[in-house]
Amino acid sequence: MEKVIGIGGFFFRSDNPKALKDWYSEHLGIEFPIWNQENGPTVIAPFARSSDYFADQQQWMLNFRVQNLDLMIKQLESAGIEVITDPGWNSEVGRFARIHDPEGNPLELWEPADS
Repeated sequence: MEKVIGIGGFFFRSDNPKALKDWYSEHLGIEFPIWNQENGPTVIAPFARSSDYFADQQQWMLNFRVQNLDLMIKQLESAGIEVITDPGWNSEVGRFARIHDPEGNPLELWEPADS
């Protein structure tokens, strides 16, 4: 089974992206635009829609790294999952496709150029 191998990016809206990037860099040590993180576990935990864990309703798109985007697309489509591709999304950093989870949340799949 083809599976995701890590998180490739997390994209969200901001009123002042530059100031927010500076804050993340200064206070959390995250480098932009590429943050090379250490290997280790990543928690993926859905919360009930009624959860008060989140301060606000957020718009987001989670990006997952994959080793072979073509195989992943075939696997997802075989399961009846719509996969959206656009040649314009592909760039020097790799190839991309998008899907939505059962609740309509967008997920991006990324095959890095150096895979």
